[in-house]
Amino acid sequence: MPEHTSFLHYLLYQIDTLREGAHTLPHSLQGHHLGYKGTEAFFMAALVMAVILYLAFTVRGAYTRLKESTIPEDELTTRTFFEIFFEYFYNLATDVMGPKSAKRYFPLIGASAIFIFFSNVSAMIPGMLPPTANLNITAGCALLVFIAFNYYGIKENGINYFKHMAGWGVFKQTWANVLLAILVFPIETISLCVRPVTLSIRLMLNMAVDHLLVSIFMGLFAILLPLPVMLLGCIVIAVQTLVFCLLTSIYIGLATEHAEESH
Repeated sequence: MPEHTSFLHYLLYQIDTLREGAHTLPHSLQGHHLGYKGTEAFFMAALVMAVILYLAFTVRGAYTRLKESTIPEDELTTRTFFEIFFEYFYNLATDVMGPKSAKRYFPLIGASAIFIFFSNVSAMIPGMLPPTANLNITAGCALLVFIAFNYYGIKENGINYFKHMAGWGVFKQTWANVLLAILVFPIETISLCVRPVTLSIRLMLNMAVDHLLVSIFMGLFAILLPLPVMLLGCIVIAVQTLVFCLLTSIYIGLATEHAEESH
């Protein structure tokens, strides 16, 4: 992706340790990769998590007052936003994997949804670069999902998780099907390993291109003219959050469905 500078680049450049440390690195590692620019996405991710934790503790305080929390609020507040937000993604997970699995695995799906959504929204703040526009951040999120759904699948199915990847048990155990299983297993393994790659690259490219377009229009035209592009950016923010969580729900559902059917 084309490299562009945000306001946070300037702030990080003022930190002497980061600036001087970048100059001591080999030329091939300076700048965008490991220098102060390479740390921007991690600072933004930490800032997003800090904001989420602050809002979460604020909302949690309302639920400790049980008499007040049972009364619906008349206007959109932080509490009602979180309720609507998590209810939507919980219903999404329920539709994909059923109520029992949705309740069990929703902490991962909900945490992914809120982090990615707030990270994407930071793209709408002038001068800020969303952490989800960086491949390191999106790859970390996708890798966590990859480890999680494989762990859930092995925990629920045991050795049958790997047998299913080879198609074992679907057909009669003849010598021809044994050879077919030997051929299918590496193909399914490659397909499984491609999932985090597609998750991370899809999210990163969409957010990076969207942020770059908004930055270009903001630089070329007056303030009011980029509004259609910013409206399109709001759609991208919502859609990319939905796609990531939908695919996460599908992957977990596929990994655990056989254990659920066997009960």
